Amino acid sequence: MSPEPSSAEPSDLAARAAHTHVIVVGGGIGGLVAARECAKVGMRVTVLEAEETLGGAIRRVDLDGVTIDAGAESYATRGGLVRALVDELDLADRIVLPKPGGAWLAGIPGVGAAPLPVGGILGIPANPFQPDVRRIIGWSGVWRAYLDRVRPPLTIGHQLSLGKLVASRMGAKVRDRLVAPVTTGVYSASPDDVDIDVAAPGLNAALTRVGSLSGAVQTLRDDAAEKAAETQAAAKTPGAAVEGLSGGMSTLVDALAADLVRLGAEVRTGVRVRTVRKTGARWSVEAEAEVAAEAEVAAEVEVRAEESGESAATDPLEPVVEELDADAVIIATPESAARKLLASAVPALATTEAASSPEIEIVTLVLDAPELAAAPRGTGVLTVPGSHTAKALTHSTAKWGWVRDAAGARQIVRVSFGAQGEPAATAGLDDAAAADLARREAAALLGVAIAPEAVIASHRGRFIQSQPASIIGSGGRRTAARAAVEAVPGVAAVGAWLAGTGLAQVIPDARDEADRLRRALLWDGES
Repeated sequence: MSPEPSSAEPSDLAARAAHTHVIVVGGGIGGLVAARECAKVGMRVTVLEAEETLGGAIRRVDLDGVTIDAGAESYATRGGLVRALVDELDLADRIVLPKPGGAWLAGIPGVGAAPLPVGGILGIPANPFQPDVRRIIGWSGVWRAYLDRVRPPLTIGHQLSLGKLVASRMGAKVRDRLVAPVTTGVYSASPDDVDIDVAAPGLNAALTRVGSLSGAVQTLRDDAAEKAAETQAAAKTPGAAVEGLSGGMSTLVDALAADLVRLGAEVRTGVRVRTVRKTGARWSVEAEAEVAAEAEVAAEVEVRAEESGESAATDPLEPVVEELDADAVIIATPESAARKLLASAVPALATTEAASSPEIEIVTLVLDAPELAAAPRGTGVLTVPGSHTAKALTHSTAKWGWVRDAAGARQIVRVSFGAQGEPAATAGLDDAAAADLARREAAALLGVAIAPEAVIASHRGRFIQSQPASIIGSGGRRTAARAAVEAVPGVAAVGAWLAGTGLAQVIPDARDEADRLRRALLWDGES
């Protein structure tokens, strides 16, 4: 619960804020947003990021002169909270929508590839007789799915698992060929592990109300369309599920970093935090950074190298360890690192269950492949689990106009590997082998031959994917972890492992946590 509203004069609160130091460990989007919220009220803020660049899962890469997203490439528009931040940072003129074209589905038994059906929710069709649905599940699948219309609805309790509900109502083919590719591609998870009430709020209730799962899907889509029409009419702007930023999502990171500097915050990269300790009412953070040695040290190294006949590094680095003192800390790292850093300060956190966080790899390819210019399989491809090595592909030059303009005659695709319980197939490969596997998978998913010499450049990115909020049991784990952190004064934790994946969840959560912390810091001890 937040403290009661302050009765102090604004000048008193401003003075208190100016004498309050907050250290933010981690320079991903959650950490930057939380840091900005503290800096906005005049607190002294220091951001420490272990990598040389900020952004976390938001990354950029320059491939053959084209700067593109190597991590997150868009954000969900639901709630409007990410858009609000974009507006605050004067980036509204950079907002772009994905190009129409839709996604395809590959690995369909007996079919191969086909456009992903329209008009469903998480792959669940509103009409199983729809031609694009029938093409994927066949007539036997259609008639099995139709049984949903004549089966009695669940009136006592409801099903928790999305996959189990779909299989019981509409059959295994709908679950395996339509729903599983979507949940694997979006959540990196089996539909059986997805909590339907989180992934599709209201679907269980609509099923009970209208009597069938397909009818419930249609009801929710009708309701959503009506709300979207009202919102669009009020805003006079087109609606879309996702938006991107021209120049890449890293422009959001750049704008946040620049705003932090404008607000007087200190943002440091290449600084690894080793320990976080609570010392009385204050906090001690031990950090390590590698810095270039002093000129005289470098000269001595070179002299010794000449004498020994060995080559010397031109810019020797040495670790520098420092102790930083703060009134509060915000931990904005992935879950495993956060738990290690908070082990002594928040011992109750060790009694909470940690989530499984798979390692995902995305291989980006720049191709000399003119045959892909026509976007033969839309803006991307999802796969039926078990049919291909890759779980999904994004045809970036077909999906985003700004990428197409930047790439010119070249084509850019992103191939994704790895899911919950399934390590990325590229994990044991070197970069060259990973790029070649991605090329072969891209050719198979897009149905176009891509020769090895067509690969102009490639990039391989590794990500630890926090467990999505829609996974069964995720809510309880996150609630328990957050309660353990909030029980200790002067500390907060933000990020996808607590908020759920996606900027639409991470950003408002980081704002809320920063607000909770700064309220306690400014109003505690007030007479």
